[in-house]
Amino acid sequence: MSILSKIQNPQDVKKLDASELPELAREIRNEIIDVTSQKGGHVSPNLGLVELSIALHRVFETPKDKILFDVSHQCYTHKLLTGRNNENFRNLRQTGGISGFCNRGESCHDAFGAGHAGTAASAALGLAAARDRMGGSESVVAVLGDAALTNGVTFEAFNNIGQTTKKMIVVLNDNEMSIARNVGAIAKYLNEVITNPTYNRLYSDMDAFLKNIPLGETIAKLADRVAHNTKSFILPSSFFEYFGMYYLGPIDGHDIPLLEKYLEYCKKATFPVLLHILTKKGKGLDAAVRNPEKFHGATPYNIITGESISNGDSSVPNYQDVMGKALLKFAKDDKKIVGITAAMASGTGLSFIKKELPAQFFDVGIAEEHAAIFAAGMACNGMTPVVAMYSTFMQRAYDCAMHDVCLQKLPVTFCLDRAGLSPNDGATHHGVFDISFLRPLPNAVIMQPSNEDELADMLWTSIRSGKPCFIRYPRGKGEGVKIKDQPEELEIGKAQVLSESDGKITIWALGNMVKEAKAAAEIIEKAHGIKVGVVNARFVKPLDSSLLLKHADENKLIVTIEDHVKSGGFGTAVAEELIDNNKSCALKIIGWPDKFIPHGTNVACLREQFNLGTQQITDSIIESAKKQKIL
Repeated sequence: MSILSKIQNPQDVKKLDASELPELAREIRNEIIDVTSQKGGHVSPNLGLVELSIALHRVFETPKDKILFDVSHQCYTHKLLTGRNNENFRNLRQTGGISGFCNRGESCHDAFGAGHAGTAASAALGLAAARDRMGGSESVVAVLGDAALTNGVTFEAFNNIGQTTKKMIVVLNDNEMSIARNVGAIAKYLNEVITNPTYNRLYSDMDAFLKNIPLGETIAKLADRVAHNTKSFILPSSFFEYFGMYYLGPIDGHDIPLLEKYLEYCKKATFPVLLHILTKKGKGLDAAVRNPEKFHGATPYNIITGESISNGDSSVPNYQDVMGKALLKFAKDDKKIVGITAAMASGTGLSFIKKELPAQFFDVGIAEEHAAIFAAGMACNGMTPVVAMYSTFMQRAYDCAMHDVCLQKLPVTFCLDRAGLSPNDGATHHGVFDISFLRPLPNAVIMQPSNEDELADMLWTSIRSGKPCFIRYPRGKGEGVKIKDQPEELEIGKAQVLSESDGKITIWALGNMVKEAKAAAEIIEKAHGIKVGVVNARFVKPLDSSLLLKHADENKLIVTIEDHVKSGGFGTAVAEELIDNNKSCALKIIGWPDKFIPHGTNVACLREQFNLGTQQITDSIIESAKKQKIL
């Protein structure tokens, strides 16, 4: 019987003999590799954090003690050790299985739900401040990847730690990576700490000395004095200590006994402590070690070769790659065009321009707000910046898009990948709110392509428009439409009529829902003998008002379909236009409900769950038509 199979809760981890822990770590890695090779998931981050997660649950007692993981995509070991070592984990990120992130509704051991970077320090400080106020004694531990240090929210929290609490632990998991390799001054600083030979020699001597002394108050005081004096001699202006945190490390993040000793010291400390650990991202899977960026968030893969297991027609490109290749093509002919990403070059398709035109590529780290304002600054000085990020992360740059881009009418293009569903990732990563918060922005142009060729056209249109533009498109493969050699510059605010109605029903569909509209129209025509019109809206803002009002006069029912929440989305824009112009035709808005959509195995199963499957959309249109006595 394996050691892992005996683990039902953290108390079982505490009962293990220290000699059993290396085997437990090996079994956990095998389990993570086995499950993610079939289901996909965040492979590299989790393989790097196995030993730390074991040590945390050996030293602390959840749920009384609070352990928070920044982003929380590295929480798989934590889940295995806290009662989810069962079929739920085998169905990780699938319908009916557990989330790939911490989720307060899933377990009392998940102290804080997360999914975006930079939240753990602030949330942990809030928990610590509440504990102090209520007279509690529990420990609060925030586990940060070093990439969290490129996120401004983390520093806002650091700025308040020293004056807010006297008892909080930050574990800095330094693997030199976020999704891609870290960039900027913070990464350079950490590297200097790690590689300073004098510091490391003195630190090694101190560490060896500490290992030979039993833990207790004496060792805590001695470690405090020795470590402080050592660092003060080598690094007189310790970066973290300026924030009121006592710095320890760096230490080996894969040495469980060493981790336990230092965590015990941190637990007893009566001041905020930052423990700096060094780990190997992807440890235990050779393919992940060789290519940690690819295995940061992986699709199902071959354990031996590391090759992704094919998902559909390999000849059909992903939208992200279509955008990336189109941008590269345009940038080759115009040196003013630049690509900007927030640590997501591969995920957004900017890896193409990064490789071939590095001088026209900028990775600002996990700092979406900075990316937007940085782009605005470049635009002010004659450049044509294209900022590529996931729709869910655009939320973080909203203020910047409003005041720094749209207010100043700057020609910045935002390419919003993963608009709609990111099914396995769930609520924190679904891009179903962007239209609602972008649509009120004056001067903004918002568009969505119905296929990959139209995406290239929209990127070309945006770059040439001289306007603030937002292009949203879904995750995954395109429609298999051939991309033209020369892109077409679209007329901004002009929709495309795909078929005319016979005066009863016209469907206005946005982006990837155009194919659903065409399918529904065909079913209704066959079943009821009426001709349903279909329009590829293309633009949310500005709407093609003249065409919409014409259709309102000619039809009894207008239907809108979008891969977005109904509240404030494309359908709402249509409703506002019809109301403002006193149109009396009926309107049916079809989109995602006013709920956070959970994770699921794929887009299709989630659409079925929320009545957005093809047949369900068709039935909804028929029901509305019957109410209007059209059918």
